[in-house]
Amino acid sequence: MRKILSTLLLMLLFVACRGTGSDNNLKTQGDSVITEAKLISITHAQGYTQVEIKDPWKQGRTLHTYLLVPASEQLPANMPKGTVVRTPVKNVLVYSSVHSGVLRELGSDDVVKGVCDAQYFNDSIIDAGLKDGTITDCGNSMQPTVEKVIAMKPDAILLSPYQDATYGQITKLNVPIIECADYMEYTPLGRAEWIKFYGELVGKPQVADSIYNAVVKEYNRIKEYVASNKLVRPMVLTENVISGIWNVPGGQSYMAQFIKDAGGDYPWADDKNTGSLTLDFNQVLAKAQAADYWLLKAPSIHTLADLKGSYSLNDQFKAYKTGNVYVCDTDKIHFFDRFPFHPEVLLQEYFRIFHPEVPGDKTLVFFQKIES
Repeated sequence: MRKILSTLLLMLLFVACRGTGSDNNLKTQGDSVITEAKLISITHAQGYTQVEIKDPWKQGRTLHTYLLVPASEQLPANMPKGTVVRTPVKNVLVYSSVHSGVLRELGSDDVVKGVCDAQYFNDSIIDAGLKDGTITDCGNSMQPTVEKVIAMKPDAILLSPYQDATYGQITKLNVPIIECADYMEYTPLGRAEWIKFYGELVGKPQVADSIYNAVVKEYNRIKEYVASNKLVRPMVLTENVISGIWNVPGGQSYMAQFIKDAGGDYPWADDKNTGSLTLDFNQVLAKAQAADYWLLKAPSIHTLADLKGSYSLNDQFKAYKTGNVYVCDTDKIHFFDRFPFHPEVLLQEYFRIFHPEVPGDKTLVFFQKIES
């Protein structure tokens, strides 16, 4: 289960809309407020906000249509077909700490009244709520305890969809299921923009806009610095072989985009996949043996000896020989919770690692250089 969740989180995105209720005077009709994300659009109509989520796995197909209607108002006549969600939501079941985290940043962590897979929430407030009974543990996300879901009376369920997903008995509860496909977005800023959708759900579109605009400004500042300066672009290798398999980001994935924007060269940059590539050790060695930096997420690897111990041929890479290996201990660092909606923090980190020659703060948040 943990491996499945980690895979989802690794891949794991964001949305936008202007607001409801008292924010109506700020809205423009008909045009989506989304600028970067490709899998979502948010448009305002008279009395409701329409959110379209594209199916990431079937081109040209809509995954879900949501019609957000202020709870204080009557349902408008002649609305299109879609799932009606009364906003702001006040009682939410959340499947992932990624989304409880973004709700907290919006100042609405109090709407989280239930969680699934509670053991994977690295969150002191969630832990406290589970202990004092203000937050319900609804069990396993693959098969939630329906009785507990019914008892908490959620007005929305936030979960991460997957291809051809079925959600079991909860689909019969007449509760809006919010399919948070942000993790399937194609670019870091595209994923981050989904915060606008979550802002709409909790009635705080202006807060979401403010957060996203600050993210874009800082991300683009770093990206433009890289583009306008003649920096040496080191080759960057990611991840490591596990049970004979080495999963690396596809050339068009948003993780590959991070490396490019931070001023690194990616060995599979010419690949057209937006997901991950499943390779063996020899395929990776042939392509990336000369990589200058090696970034991996592995809680059990802290030294070069650990890395060689995990696979005896890891010492064949240049980055190993020069000691330029950086590890994120995902047991201690909440990597998957933090970077999706704050890609500027990860971009800054990559920039500091790839370009030590550039003066400035070298503090790292996620990764640490491996011990010799």
